[in-house]
Amino acid sequence: MSVLIIHRNPFEPFPYRDWLAGYDADVVVLAARDRIVGAGEAVPADHLGLTHLEVVPDFHDEELLFERALALAEKFEVTHVVAHHEADLLAAARVREHLGLAGAWTADTVPYRDKSVMKRLLVAAGIEVARHAVVSTAAEVQAFAEKHGFPVVVKDVAGFNAIGLRILHGPEPLELTGPVLVESFVPGKMCHVDGLVVGGRVVLAWASQYQYSLSSFGSDPGARVDLTLDVSDPLSVRLLDLAGRAVAALRTSDRHLDHAFHAEVFHTPDDRLVVCEIAARTGGAKIREVGAAIFGINHGEYLTRAQLGLSMPKLAATLAGGPPPTPARMSGQVLMMKRPGLVEALPSTLVEPWVARFWRYATVGDVIPPAAGSADFLLAAVATGADRAEAESRLRKIGVRFESQTRISQEGSS
Repeated sequence: MSVLIIHRNPFEPFPYRDWLAGYDADVVVLAARDRIVGAGEAVPADHLGLTHLEVVPDFHDEELLFERALALAEKFEVTHVVAHHEADLLAAARVREHLGLAGAWTADTVPYRDKSVMKRLLVAAGIEVARHAVVSTAAEVQAFAEKHGFPVVVKDVAGFNAIGLRILHGPEPLELTGPVLVESFVPGKMCHVDGLVVGGRVVLAWASQYQYSLSSFGSDPGARVDLTLDVSDPLSVRLLDLAGRAVAALRTSDRHLDHAFHAEVFHTPDDRLVVCEIAARTGGAKIREVGAAIFGINHGEYLTRAQLGLSMPKLAATLAGGPPPTPARMSGQVLMMKRPGLVEALPSTLVEPWVARFWRYATVGDVIPPAAGSADFLLAAVATGADRAEAESRLRKIGVRFESQTRISQEGSS
């Protein structure tokens, strides 16, 4: 046994050597330098205890990524391929398929990466999604809006992190360089369900609700709160059921049995649940750390172990046929996005016992660019509470501190 990990992330949230305790075979990692440096980390000077670590400038060229990943897989005779970033799922699937390895192949991955295929399969399963169409011109976007009304949302068919997403409230200039998805705007709060599938069964899942708009990452200078829903909340029960049905609807073969999912769902003012989209990966931002706070299980760690067939002690009872675990407490994350300028002041360490983790992605004196996507943070923290109300109160207190203790000046301003 041996594993290739395709890694388009910083390393701090993914301590692979610790996660793979008890795994004595080769661990080979292909990493993107731009994602490491962009998170304020130094490029590792050694192999981090791994068999082989190869760092390339970036993963922008998917074909080059596939070719390099395949070469490493062949060189080290890997038996498993793992990828945590949404943009790497297809490359990982292609390597598995080329070598005949276990796990998702291309056909298994497309329903989670092509939003038009995803929505077609969800509709066929009786799951509501927004009215939508794949278009290639601004005129087609306008025609869709004339038929269904503004606002409309325009986004990449295979996008992630809200990059390139636009909400159009009326006719406006629009340049398209290829096919995009246009869909009717769905009002309401955006919820998300994050889970782990092992052996084709959802063995770990929880529901949360964003208290902000993901698409506002470039214009929102304030603290952004996202928190779990109480176990007793009827909405939580409905969301968990819907996510399970969506995962089943997108499964195309018995190869895709061990994976994570991050489902985004609108809860409309008239109490409907409308699936926005679902990814076959762990949630971004600090969702993995929120999972660790409520279950004692890091979603990324157990996904990695599941795909390698390793033990998952904290899910032993569930894997033996018992029910999925219930959160021991509530939690959430508070985030502040990067904005351009000179960093003059930032909050110091958070010392409250209910703060699970705190991160700073810049230091005083840095000149930083604007946020490049919904996961490009300046500050982040995870906090806990006995219930949702207590968790939210604590998160908002941290948010006030973030806002009052952060100062960024525009370069050249006085």
